[in-house]
Order: sequence, then structure tokens, then C-alpha cells
Amino acid sequence: MALKTSDLNAKLFGKANKRRATTPVEAQQAVKAQTQVIELAVAGQDLVSFELKKIPADQIDSKTVVFAQNSREQSFLTEHALSDILTTLKERGQQYPAVGRIGQNGMIEVLDGSRRRMSCILAQQDFLIYVAKDINSEHAKFLSDVANAHKPLSLFERGKEMQALLASGKASDQKELAKLCQCSEALVSGALKAATLPLVLLQAYPSVGELGRPTIVKLHKLYSGLTDEQKEMLLAQCYDQHGYAWQKIDGQGVARITKEVTTLIEKWIEELQPPKQKPKTSKSELIKGRASYVRKGDSLTLDLKKIDDSQMDDILNFIQAQLG
Repeated sequence: MALKTSDLNAKLFGKANKRRATTPVEAQQAVKAQTQVIELAVAGQDLVSFELKKIPADQIDSKTVVFAQNSREQSFLTEHALSDILTTLKERGQQYPAVGRIGQNGMIEVLDGSRRRMSCILAQQDFLIYVAKDINSEHAKFLSDVANAHKPLSLFERGKEMQALLASGKASDQKELAKLCQCSEALVSGALKAATLPLVLLQAYPSVGELGRPTIVKLHKLYSGLTDEQKEMLLAQCYDQHGYAWQKIDGQGVARITKEVTTLIEKWIEELQPPKQKPKTSKSELIKGRASYVRKGDSLTLDLKKIDDSQMDDILNFIQAQLG
């Protein structure tokens, strides 16, 4: 079940200034005040100290990296996908610091805040992050998963998680996945379909997180019907030297651009795979103005005119004798 942002902050930041925050409001205030050092009982276990660091905008790429096991697909984080936080960040700067750890190579691994990280890169703003030294991989995964709760994952990202559950044996089929993930089997089916689609096809859209199940199911059906060569040609159109498909559309608003991208992809697929022409069938005249027939494969269609009841009985009896 998704956590509210206030509850999430309460989970992540249990102490501020050596005083335990007993309510979500207190925890929020501690983070918003950007206390220099906070203490966090990670996963309700070991108490770990986090120090606030400010990474200059031009060093975010070189000094930070997103935790490898983060479920969020980083290539989907475009200005459209981040529009809910980009405007505020540009106007007021980063309100809530991210959470991370020092990796083995000295880089800061972002556990909670990959969207804030990319927003700071796009907005050219300094990146605030609480960093700890002693966090193992299990606890790092816990922090990353809890942090993703307040911004739903896309169907593709959920599908990847479900594929991992199937591979690990934690679920054996879609019915068990639906129970484990607390969602409908229809959503599981859509998510698994999304996870099989190539990234480039999905990146053709301005915000993959906004793609609903109907669009995903349609894309999966259309893409699956192509040959390998046709698939390569389609993906080459989705991304070329001019960028992704959505970047070449002159439109405003995610919904409108998304609709236009879908129309464009359908057009490309139609051009790659034109509808099969139905074989033409010609009518042969047997008796002018009275009898004609059409032969198609092993079928024969007769067209008889000016037939009285007696003739009809004779014809039907003959046909019955031949085919009965």
C-alpha cells in the first residue's frame, strides 16, 4: 500500500537533533530545517548517522549515482515525467534532501531521491542529500523501496519487479503475483506485457509513468506482430539523431503528446506492415442472366435467378445426392 509523503518522512527520519520525532510533523520539520546530522533506525534496527551534504549542480553526475537495485527506470526521468517537482525546485530549490550512502568506490549512492537528483540536474540546482557510511545492501534496498512508495512506479517498472518475483520463486503465476502485489490480475498481465517491451519504444513517450494499461496492451499487440527486421526499423524511428519521438512533436501537455506519439507509432507500424490484400474473386457466368458462380479455394457459391419451386427442389435434391 502506498505511503503518504508525511508517513514516509516519519519512517526515514526518526530522530532530529538527538531528539526523537514522535509525529510525522516533527519528522518533516527536521528534514525541512535541513538539520546537519540526523539519526535513523534503518528498518527499525541499527541506528545510523546521516550527514547533510550539498553537491554542486555541475558535480551531481560525477559524484553521485543511483542505487543499482532501485526499481525506478532512470531513463524515463524526463522533464515531463518530473513536472510535478521541477517547477517548485526551480523556484524554491530542493525542499527535502535525498538519502544515500557512500559506495565502495567513494561515489554517493542515492537510495531515496533519484527523481530529485535528476530534477536538480535538469534545473541546474545544487543537490541536497543525507549520506551515511555504514549501510549494507539489504538496508539500502529497504530504504530505496520505501522511498519509491510515494510516487507510483510505471507499469514497465512494476512488470520488472514481478518478473523478478517469478524468477525467484516467490510467485509461480499471475494469480499469485496479484495476491502478493495486492493488485488485480488484469494489472499484473498489463505490467508483464509492459516489461517485455523494449526501452526505446517506451522512451518514445514523454512520461512512461502516465501510460495506462490499454495503451500498453495495444503497443504489445502491435509490436509482437512485427518481424525482427520490422522491429528494428520501428525502434530506429522511435529514436534517431534528432532525439526521441516525443521530442519531435510540437504540442503542449503530456496527455496530448502521448496521444500523438501513439498515433505516430501506429502509423509507422502500418507502413512497415501494410494490411494484407484480400484476393480478388471474380464471378463466372454459367447461363447469361440466370446462373453464375464464384469459386474461392474449395468453396463454390451459386447465384441462381428465375427459379421456380420445382426447379429448386430438383437442384437441392441433386446437391444433396452429390454431397450427402
